[in-house]
Amino acid sequence: MKMFSHHCGRTGQPYATIWFSVFLLLLMQNIGGSLSASTYLTGLGSYDITGPAADVNMMGYANTDQIASGVHFRLRARTFIVAEPQGNRVVYVNLDACMASQIVTIKVLERLKARYGDLYTEQNVAITGIHTHAGPGGYLQYVVYIVTSLGFVRQSFDVIVDGIEKSIIQAHENLRPGLVFINKGELLDAGVNRSPSSYLNNPAAERSKYKYDVDKEMTLIKFVDNHWGPIGSFNWFATHGTSMSRTNSLISGDNKGAAARFMEDWFEQSSYREAFNSQYLNKSRTVRIPRRVSSIISDPHKNRDVLMKLAASFESSQGRPATRLLSVASRVRNALMQAEKPQFVSAFCQSNCGDVSPNIRGAFCTDSGLPCDFNHSTCNGKNELCYGRGPGYPDEFESTRIIGEKQFKKAVELFTKANEQLKGKIGYRHSYVDFSKLEVSLPKAGGGTEGVKTCPAAMGFAFAAGTTDGPGAFDFTQGDDKGNAFWKLVRNVLKTPNQEQVNCQHPKPILLDTGEMKVPYDWAPAILPVQILQIGQLVILCVPGEFTTMAGRRLRDAVNTVLTSGGGKKFNSNVHVVISGLTNTYSQYVTTYEEYQVQRYEGASTLYGPHTLSAYIQEFKKLALALVNGHTVEPGPQPPDLLNKQISLLTPVVLDATPIGTNFGDVNTDVPANSNFKKGDKVSVTFWSACPRNDLMTEGTYALVEILQNQKTWVPAYDDDDFCLRFKWSRPAKLSPQSYATIEWRIPVSAVSGVYRISHFGASKTLFGSISHFTGSSSAFVVV
Repeated sequence: MKMFSHHCGRTGQPYATIWFSVFLLLLMQNIGGSLSASTYLTGLGSYDITGPAADVNMMGYANTDQIASGVHFRLRARTFIVAEPQGNRVVYVNLDACMASQIVTIKVLERLKARYGDLYTEQNVAITGIHTHAGPGGYLQYVVYIVTSLGFVRQSFDVIVDGIEKSIIQAHENLRPGLVFINKGELLDAGVNRSPSSYLNNPAAERSKYKYDVDKEMTLIKFVDNHWGPIGSFNWFATHGTSMSRTNSLISGDNKGAAARFMEDWFEQSSYREAFNSQYLNKSRTVRIPRRVSSIISDPHKNRDVLMKLAASFESSQGRPATRLLSVASRVRNALMQAEKPQFVSAFCQSNCGDVSPNIRGAFCTDSGLPCDFNHSTCNGKNELCYGRGPGYPDEFESTRIIGEKQFKKAVELFTKANEQLKGKIGYRHSYVDFSKLEVSLPKAGGGTEGVKTCPAAMGFAFAAGTTDGPGAFDFTQGDDKGNAFWKLVRNVLKTPNQEQVNCQHPKPILLDTGEMKVPYDWAPAILPVQILQIGQLVILCVPGEFTTMAGRRLRDAVNTVLTSGGGKKFNSNVHVVISGLTNTYSQYVTTYEEYQVQRYEGASTLYGPHTLSAYIQEFKKLALALVNGHTVEPGPQPPDLLNKQISLLTPVVLDATPIGTNFGDVNTDVPANSNFKKGDKVSVTFWSACPRNDLMTEGTYALVEILQNQKTWVPAYDDDDFCLRFKWSRPAKLSPQSYATIEWRIPVSAVSGVYRISHFGASKTLFGSISHFTGSSSAFVVV
């Protein structure tokens, strides 16, 4: 193993060999046997899916005013593949996106079939989203999910499909013998129930089985390559991606995306030997947000006067032509820098987060500062004034950092202590189910069963009220089980629900009868995928929606019962069942029957009526039983491919321009002359720029902080994938062809003292449609 290479004199070699052998023996005992005893092939991959950082509505809050105008940090698709050497394999993709999309899944599977034949199919590939509400929208195929983005956005769609495919290719090409470990632990302060009155409508006896009204458990799997050692981790934990508010306009992975950045940087910037020994020899180490450039600048200048004089010799550069490759090559996390070993990939996946908010300080009225109404989340009857507060309130970026850091630290703890090895078969079951008319058999209290049905999709009045994470508008309120005459008249202009649908959805008053609206094409899904993936004693339930806390508990318990007592080759008692929310497609929320009666936001957004959860439990029990007994399941009806029907009203970029006498990339507002900054300060530079939609800079960067090395070489230190650097884009007027790029760097306390400058990369478009790349740099400044 390369990490254990030992250089010593000839006389010391026998002793070195002895100690090396003892160390290897201890190592193999610690990880449960010889590394050669691996039963799996494992591979990980990661690729940029940031998408259009301008003009596109963000997906999640359905707020028409929330239009992307820059980057907080980049979004990625992260993939793991686990395979039996001569048998089954499973693929799991986690997206820094609001949710999975049916049309994205369909097109990814088509590409995989063209490349790999029948190796990767809908059966063994799962694609899921972290539920950030700060990513570009327009990549789903059903009308209701793309109305606010002015229809389908091809750029959003293409970058996600491309990124998923490339991350899977990476994982496939990285497949090597390895081990997978699992660990679980409680994270107590990263989520609260945002609909507690709804949760309290569940039976008291059921609630008494649980200590909390949200799930606090994080489940993590750790991948260890036989040659390279640890290469990544994926974990599941339930909390919404709503630390960033509905007024934010910077693309961001929110708290889960932040946690992934922190953990990947933590691992890559730690001493590899130290990290490896910490895991296997149980040496304690401090968990902290990593330094970005400490490994690049080993001997920083200490003389402030010398630094100031040196900085003064570097003035801002005039904007100049560049190539796109310059942006890619300037990335701090350039994969080419570590081509000799796999990059470390860490994903923070979503679970049953339906009623879980990261805004842990509670919900308060913006006018009075008092807590919101408990049952309806209103302030004097108005939902618009009730907002949840994150731990960094009123700074949403700080709230994002704190909740992300909490998940990161728990993941590191689980990662370093993971010692239960996943062993056994790789399995999967998948089926498509028409949830618009599914017959469900329910047990009766006195014995026997009764038959009920699900309904065509519909959204209730309380859906429009929003949540404490993102309130709605007008006079809608959560908990409304009646509706009002005015909005029913407005609804009827689109589609009046018939009496059968009204009765089926009761007590939900229907605001939008989306399941029966077909113009210009389907407004909501009817056919949904249900899927189970198995890796030894780990079972992943892939659900196409947001399950509330109790709904998720019921589903997990039902599947666990089948797995451990369902006949055939039963699982043993230590089976680990996790829910992967928002997977393969999106169909909004799933509540319990009792929560549905309350008609809070989550109940009003449970599309297929009061028996939706029972339908899921029924179908997943079928999959679980088939998995245990080795039986096949019916594939079910295929979902529609609506790509060719999509409509887009988003105006393309027509022209970029700069004022006479200036170039793209010129500095408009520079750092002050002879300036120096302390750690913790904010540095801001504004450039004449062009629309980011001209080039998404995929695997590149729009913004860069460079540090001067050896008094002559500028070395990348921070880019737009760093939490501390923000790329903000704007126009001086709405229809102006001119635009600015403002790059803000909040200097981390871990930054190295030295001379820095800020650079910008972009691409401009002429009236004839040609694209030209450019770059520019600020004057140099000192950080002390």
